[in-house]
Amino acid sequence: MIAPSVGPEGVWILADQLHPQQSALASLSTLSPDRVPVILIESHRWASSRNHHQQKLVLVWSAMRHFAQELQQRGYPVTYVEADSYAEPLQTWAKQHQLQQIRLMQPADIPVRDEIEKLRSTLPCPLLILENNHFLWTADQFIEWASGRKRLLLEDFYREGRRRFRILMDGPKPLGGRWNYDRENRHPPKPGMRYPRPLTFSPDAITQAVIAKVRQHYGHHFGSLEGFGWAVTRAQALQVLDHFIHERLPHFGPWQDAMQAGEDFLFHSLLSPYLNLGLLTPHEVIAAVEQAYHRGGIPLPSAEGFIRQILGWREYMRGFYEYQMPNGYAQNNFFGHQRPLPEFFWTGKTDMACLQHTLDQIRRHGYAHHIQRLMVLSNFALISGIQPQAVEAWFQDVFIDSYDWVMQPNVIGMGLFADGGMLSTKPYAASAQYIRKMSDYCRHCRYNPSEKVGKQACPINTLYWDFLLRQRSLLAPLGRMKWVLIHLDRMEPELKAQIQAQAAAWWDPLQSALDEQSPSHLQSV
Repeated sequence: MIAPSVGPEGVWILADQLHPQQSALASLSTLSPDRVPVILIESHRWASSRNHHQQKLVLVWSAMRHFAQELQQRGYPVTYVEADSYAEPLQTWAKQHQLQQIRLMQPADIPVRDEIEKLRSTLPCPLLILENNHFLWTADQFIEWASGRKRLLLEDFYREGRRRFRILMDGPKPLGGRWNYDRENRHPPKPGMRYPRPLTFSPDAITQAVIAKVRQHYGHHFGSLEGFGWAVTRAQALQVLDHFIHERLPHFGPWQDAMQAGEDFLFHSLLSPYLNLGLLTPHEVIAAVEQAYHRGGIPLPSAEGFIRQILGWREYMRGFYEYQMPNGYAQNNFFGHQRPLPEFFWTGKTDMACLQHTLDQIRRHGYAHHIQRLMVLSNFALISGIQPQAVEAWFQDVFIDSYDWVMQPNVIGMGLFADGGMLSTKPYAASAQYIRKMSDYCRHCRYNPSEKVGKQACPINTLYWDFLLRQRSLLAPLGRMKWVLIHLDRMEPELKAQIQAQAAAWWDPLQSALDEQSPSHLQSV
């Protein structure tokens, strides 16, 4: 622990650092709370910098205001400011308390770090940045693990994490004798299955005030405010965790990849917004799931499948972000895709049932689960040839759990393969057959998921095969693409020509519509 300096010190808390044991607060825990001034700044410039989903603005600001209230109740002298930017409130606060130093937990997002570095010279006292303790791995630990490796695979990292943190282990071996249970966790939706309702919370006076503010000043932003029920305090987030473990986790594993029309949440945890705000930590979430498994009633495939998402996927994405972002990772465009984002990504007006359902769900909640994000949204963008940076910007705008560290590797790397294979060994490109297998969307769609060309052909099929034809030279060196390219090469030349013609015809009307619009609402930043 870093010892306090001789003079008074204050703590600056960012919007995604809302945990009482976050490192900046924890570093001054030996002092009485009344001797530690705290500031939180509600930044209007941040709110205006993107077309943030309206529910995300409410969630972030309500959670900040509730956290400030909780700190006041613990005895901290809290300053809460609504301002355009950070500089002036920090200067006024530091001078008011005659601070000798400001402590801040390192921001998770690199653009925020860059912004804060520019502030240093304007502050009346030094700024001390402390390690971000809202992840299991530190950035340096991941970089040390990754350096010198010939491959950076999630599976390798996940197994190392299981060993390092002794999670679901039996001595040196994984519990059950296997590292993962993916084969057991790929069930399509089951007809007639009933899903538990998510735990939601009625907006209190603080949240209602934030809703009114967002409606007044940011009502033009994407999404709907109707039915806002997200947790906005740590106590509520802990209730959501408990509800997930008892009501949803037992069935989470087998159906974690399923998609079903009219069901927005299935058995998913809905914990990512709270983890990314700091209301929950990955340590306590993993520990709660592991303890529930050992108590009985939670199948190992469900416990392992969920822990993989946090210990594996979430930690890997953050580590990969720290490892690659300084190298210009965000600008990668392996396939050279340049098409703009279609208007229906904002309006949801499309005849493709899989996209229509997913986009409507995002408009209402700011949420879609990982398979909808990867195999519906990202898959469509990839095979259509949409510019990766436009897709990533849209993902940042519309999701309630979006942050730079989450979206850059997920969209640029995993979703669109724009990094050329740094993060995954093959593109997650798929025809409509995947969606037909893992969902019931195709039953409600006017298109036929078995046809590649013709009036009833699913556009995802047409665009998928067109993508393979357009990008064959770049796909050929990827070993895992071998068999699908063999199938492509056996395709009759006439069918290939039909596919390419229909793909071009499908896109051209979209392009014409885009050209007639003012582009302002398509610009995310």
